Amino acid sequence: MGILNVTPDSFSDGGRFEDPNAAIEHGSRLVDDGADIVDVGGESTRPGSDAVSAEEELRRVRPVIEGLVERHPAHPISIDTRKAEVAAAAIESGATIVNDVSGARDPAMFDTVREHDASMVLMHMRGDPRTMQQAPTYRDVVAEVKEYLRERVEAAEFAGVDPECVVVDPGIGFGKDLEHNLELLRRIDALIEIGRPVLIGPSRKRFLGTILDLPEGERVEGTAGAVAWAVARGVHVVRVHDVKQIVRAVRVIDAIAKVRA
Repeated sequence: MGILNVTPDSFSDGGRFEDPNAAIEHGSRLVDDGADIVDVGGESTRPGSDAVSAEEELRRVRPVIEGLVERHPAHPISIDTRKAEVAAAAIESGATIVNDVSGARDPAMFDTVREHDASMVLMHMRGDPRTMQQAPTYRDVVAEVKEYLRERVEAAEFAGVDPECVVVDPGIGFGKDLEHNLELLRRIDALIEIGRPVLIGPSRKRFLGTILDLPEGERVEGTAGAVAWAVARGVHVVRVHDVKQIVRAVRVIDAIAKVRA
């Protein structure tokens, strides 16, 4: 999953793709570089960020989704949003996946996904982007995240969403400190036990910067290390900025896994 932020304030690439034409070009490069899915987001969820209105979010994402669908009609596009209203409009513009970092807290989100026959990603996040990094604490981060995601999968199914269309995401960097993130990665197989495909998004995250003492733009090798660990243990989807480099790494991991199998 290639990241395409059309925001002025995302933590790593905010402001680079505010212009729809620039965003469409970048999305096409992600496809050319090997992204299986392009994830378009119009609201920053970096720590400390404020929410934007649905109208503003749609103003940012709708022309980009429509442009990418026109260029790559068979290529899956996901909409990174917490708002059912935005999800519905994005699907009508051609997106087929809703990537919801709030785990579908919007009461209308499950209905929107079901009514549009879409797929969805349910992520764990403590609090919201504005507050999530204010001293996050857990007794057992893996057990608590696992239970939360299991409950959200059950809630989606109860609402009529096809469980085969649901992916879970532990929310690396969302309401977790360095040790929480490392523990979730170390024990990622516990989340695979939920029985749904698992997505992780370690790309350029702060915990990598802490380990490597490097700024966002120099964390591709750190991202590749986290991805390699997770994919080798059964993670199904990785959400990244540096698609070309990570695709190469994953192809090697897949080749090794096939030989082992």
